[in-house]
Amino acid sequence: MGKCSRCNQRKAKRHCPALNSNLCSLCCGLIREKRINCPPACPFLSRHKPYQESKIVHKRQAFSEEVAQDERLLWLTLNIEAPIKDHADNNPAFVDKDALLALDYAKSKIEKGKSKLVLPGEESSSKNEAGEAIFQSIERCRYERAIVLPQEVEIYKKEEKLACLDNVILELKYFAKDNWNGRTYIRELGQRFAKLKELSHQKRLITPP
Repeated sequence: MGKCSRCNQRKAKRHCPALNSNLCSLCCGLIREKRINCPPACPFLSRHKPYQESKIVHKRQAFSEEVAQDERLLWLTLNIEAPIKDHADNNPAFVDKDALLALDYAKSKIEKGKSKLVLPGEESSSKNEAGEAIFQSIERCRYERAIVLPQEVEIYKKEEKLACLDNVILELKYFAKDNWNGRTYIRELGQRFAKLKELSHQKRLITPP
């Protein structure tokens, strides 16, 4: 058994019909329906989908409830989604798949630090402008406490940034489903921001000492 054609490290246990090459299970999962267009007849895709869709629904419901009850996480989530909306508004060709790649880029950069490393077999995503915009928005994001408390600004922990990114990715997958070249999630995002416009642009007032 040969090595994976993508990472050239692990054993290639799966044949990819889209690439016409052999992949390890990890690389198959990393690029499936994101970096390649998987044919519906692929046995690994059909085997994976029901489990993945069920997991997405349950994780999305659980974390969305947590975000709804935590204003800090909600504020960070809005700062993750705003650059996606901006890129989609300015570029009609920007689809749900592009949003997913941008979120993956930002997540990878936060996980590895600002000096993002490119591992063997990984494509360089240094030109992902949407991903960089998401990353910069997360890094700049600060939470100001409520008006009834003294002025205090909180920064976010790495774990909180990654958790909110994961939640947005789950939300995107939930709405995009099989249509990665569509804009189902992007349309939903636009509708949500239209409803939250006053909240997302609200200036917090701080009482004088």
